[in-house]
Amino acid sequence: MPTRARQFDLIVLGAGAAGLMCAAQAGQRGRRVVLLEHNGQPGRKIHISGGGRCNFTNLHCTPANFLSRNPHFAKSALAAYQPRHFIELVDRYRIPWHEKTLGQLFCDRSARDILDMLLAECETGKVELILSAADIEVESAAGLFTVSSTAGEFTAGALVVATGGLSIPTLGATGLGYKIARQFGLGLVPTRPALVPLLLGGNEAGWTELAGVSAEVEAWAEPGPSAKARHRFREKMLFTHRGLSGPAILQASSYWQAGEELTLDFAPGKKLLAPLLQAAARATPRRDRAALTQALHEVLPQRLAAFLADAGAPRGWSNAALEACESQFHRWPLHPAGTEGFSKAEVTAGGVDTDAVYAKTLEARGVSGLFFIGEVVDVTGHLGGFNFQWAWASAVAAARAV
Repeated sequence: MPTRARQFDLIVLGAGAAGLMCAAQAGQRGRRVVLLEHNGQPGRKIHISGGGRCNFTNLHCTPANFLSRNPHFAKSALAAYQPRHFIELVDRYRIPWHEKTLGQLFCDRSARDILDMLLAECETGKVELILSAADIEVESAAGLFTVSSTAGEFTAGALVVATGGLSIPTLGATGLGYKIARQFGLGLVPTRPALVPLLLGGNEAGWTELAGVSAEVEAWAEPGPSAKARHRFREKMLFTHRGLSGPAILQASSYWQAGEELTLDFAPGKKLLAPLLQAAARATPRRDRAALTQALHEVLPQRLAAFLADAGAPRGWSNAALEACESQFHRWPLHPAGTEGFSKAEVTAGGVDTDAVYAKTLEARGVSGLFFIGEVVDVTGHLGGFNFQWAWASAVAAARAV
């Protein structure tokens, strides 16, 4: 005889950051909640985030820190549940934390503290957490959602999809959320890796000789020749054996599209060639390759200085030639051959189209009781705790609506 489906008020799919938060909040509002996770343990991405310290939010979180086809979509949820609200929860559990840079908040001890906190919140809300629930299928009839899995069959009047994106498949990432969205007729924005290292090849493969070199740069990746790109990121860049990484590159990668240029300012706010230009005032000005390398080395790492002295040497040693050379170092175009892909991407850009979801509740338009939250939605945060804040905010918005 088939096992009879177990009944709940809410089924949450995915025990990651958004799913755990939503289940806990809904459970504490008196809803009977079951949380299904296809992995054998919850919160796997939480556990490895922030180098194991979990960059759980950012003090300076605003809608401008998110990429979406609709740049206004995230405003409602982010306004209703702000970083201070999550910090209050963290403090209530006496989890020690610190601010690193640019408003990024990390656990002092381990990301496990955040995961344990969320699991405790679920326990307070009497959430039933079921792990290793594989082969999930969803059906809907007569105002009820039925979810079948290897862990059994469940029914509820509301279903929250918090299954994440495609990034880091080794942690169990799948396209289940997108499959469910298509099943119910919701639009999808094409997905792509975001916050991901970029590859260099062809004529630019030589840059990989600088593997291991790190420098503060300003990077941006937007189409068009304007120097006033909206999203410019001034942080560290790291050369790798395959291309470019580091915070500045990861940030810019979310805006980079195949075939576009990536532009670098190797010395933001500084004049690299000032020593050579000032040499004109001396009786015997020295302007040659050695002087150029020395001037670059005063600001940049030695290997990078030598490389740029070769790659960007001026066409002469006149003031005009040096000024043109200076400009080039502050606006150097590269042409990435691609990205490291979802295996190395921290998040997935694209996903469930925001036009298909109500901004205040994250409920699907035209499908009562169906919600999409977290990374599965076309809302992608910058590096530095913003994606976690979207997970918390979108989860709370849905939990308050069920």
